[in-house]
Amino acid sequence: MSSDGKKLFNIIILGVSFMFIFTAFQTCGNIAQTVITNLNNTDFHGSGYTSMSIIYGVFSASNLISPSVVAIVGPQFSMVVSGIFYSLYIAVFIQPATWAFYTASVFIGIAAAVLWTAQGNCLTVNSDENTIGRNSGVFWALLQSSLFFGNLYIYFAWQGKTHISESDRRTVFIALTVISLVGTVLFFLIRKQEDTKAPGDEDSTNEILGESSSARNKMMRAVAAFKKSITLSFTKEMMLLSVTTAYTGLELTFFSGVYGTCIGAVNRFGSEEKSLIGLSGIFIGVGEILGGGIFGLLSKNSRFGRNPVVMLGILVHFVAFYLIFFNMPNDAPIAPMEGTDQVAYMIPSKEVAMLCSFLLGLGDSCFNTQLLSILGFLYSEDSAPAFAIFKFVQSICAAVAYFYSNYFLLQWQLLIMVIVGFFGTITFFTVEWGAAAALAARGSDYSSI
Repeated sequence: MSSDGKKLFNIIILGVSFMFIFTAFQTCGNIAQTVITNLNNTDFHGSGYTSMSIIYGVFSASNLISPSVVAIVGPQFSMVVSGIFYSLYIAVFIQPATWAFYTASVFIGIAAAVLWTAQGNCLTVNSDENTIGRNSGVFWALLQSSLFFGNLYIYFAWQGKTHISESDRRTVFIALTVISLVGTVLFFLIRKQEDTKAPGDEDSTNEILGESSSARNKMMRAVAAFKKSITLSFTKEMMLLSVTTAYTGLELTFFSGVYGTCIGAVNRFGSEEKSLIGLSGIFIGVGEILGGGIFGLLSKNSRFGRNPVVMLGILVHFVAFYLIFFNMPNDAPIAPMEGTDQVAYMIPSKEVAMLCSFLLGLGDSCFNTQLLSILGFLYSEDSAPAFAIFKFVQSICAAVAYFYSNYFLLQWQLLIMVIVGFFGTITFFTVEWGAAAALAARGSDYSSI
């Protein structure tokens, strides 16, 4: 197999592995709060929103050290160990205990930071200036296929159910745990690249392999990775992109946890309210896959760069927020187990709710594919620190959003996303225009990115 073929194979395996792990984890996140509110065990006092807030809070802090971890043990082993912790978190729901639930939330936060830093490292090293857009799209489409499969099962398994029994819960989470472990094992299929440089030369291949001849060398690389993360954090481009990244954290929380809870709380949907959570996840996944596929395949033919895709993303999201505001009761995110009988500005429509799910997924893919692309392009030599900063900002904003989701009515959550999304789009445009100017100065073809 040629070098380019081997790199594309690695990207596909990376995407498929993430697809399995996040089929389990995203489905878990989507139904966690609904499952918890249906628990009859009075000894369990956990909150799905609080758990996610802990996960993303620890996730954000752990991104400060994750480049060092990846530098020492290598990205492949980092992803395998992280995948095991994802599986353990999901397994907690088989027999929930409050202490285990929150302890697992802390550990998966650490694992997530290492996993995503290693993923960014792997994506960048297996790409170049001409393929980073395509590879970002391919990875994103495969990753977001996870939303389709898990939620399709939830839709059919919970059809007509108004209460989730203990047997229903155990069956779902045993299956999700096994799926997550399958994805973890697939990381072993990522192929190591041959080192064709002289022994003394720096080689980006070593970055993906995480190999070093001595413990001292590894420690020096770990310290250098940490210092590089701090330095990159204060560059103009990274600070501007952090506003865009902050928005992706807020809307990630909304579509992956809050919106499904809102749908499941609307009593006007009748006996379908719980199964509609799964159907909503399917439509989110369709939007994500469609966006990742289109923007990945068409990236080489784009003469205008990334800005039009991001503009499409924010417009699609604004339409979705407007329709959700009219369709969903204001107290839906914080409704009790009995649900809510309130009505917004229209009688709740299942069709409008599913359309909004699709638009949320499509808009999210617009932002994330372009952020992955521009980070890989701007920081090809410092991929691990750059992606660690990206995940640090995204996860801390997701943690904040999960925390206020316990208290804020729907209208305030939507307003926050509209404001941050508007400014995040402007800051992304600014960085992209700078990248285009730098390319023009080098005499490169802008359409190649």
